[in-house]
Amino acid sequence: MLEELKKRYEEMQTKYGDPSLDAITFGGCTENPEICFVFMNPTGRNITADKSWTGIKSPWIGTKNIWYLFQELKVIDQKTYEEIKKRKGKDWTPEFAEKVYKQVADNKVFITNLAKCTQIDARPLKDEIYKQYLDLFWQEIEYVKPKKIILFGNQVSSIVLEDKISVSKVRRQKFVKKDFSCYPVFYPVGNGFSNIDKSIEDIKYIRKQG
Repeated sequence: MLEELKKRYEEMQTKYGDPSLDAITFGGCTENPEICFVFMNPTGRNITADKSWTGIKSPWIGTKNIWYLFQELKVIDQKTYEEIKKRKGKDWTPEFAEKVYKQVADNKVFITNLAKCTQIDARPLKDEIYKQYLDLFWQEIEYVKPKKIILFGNQVSSIVLEDKISVSKVRRQKFVKKDFSCYPVFYPVGNGFSNIDKSIEDIKYIRKQG
């Protein structure tokens, strides 16, 4: 099922992403994880978007800032985080990426993007493009069956929940969509990096709830 979805996402890359790059899909625990993190869409900063990359093509490989959030939430350990901080993007290897995502999986976490279309840079995508991925996204979620879903940012939250969402007004609130518990949270990277501590604080609170 997931392998078939990867093929579909790769086909969509030629239409909605940069044709020189590969689609980035998902990674971590794919069997009833405790929590699922849903980001916007990948960029070429992810080294696995390069067509010569031979390893897994999962979110945030080759980047740094978001791994601070994952370390604070104990998705990865301190030693791995320190190693990530020392590495430039080009220094990530398929073996190191596998090591990092094994920790993600072992800690019962699944990481994905709403849209899998990799762009060269962090240019904003229109709602219409995200909506093209919504059906496949729910197929992915229904297969993985996470216990809780964290939706990062207003745009992702609004599209997934099919409602106008302002994260600052619904902090720590649960929304049920297709029988899944979903929580909008501040986007923690890029222009939203100043909110990363709020994101961590809210996710810690959400994880403790029954």
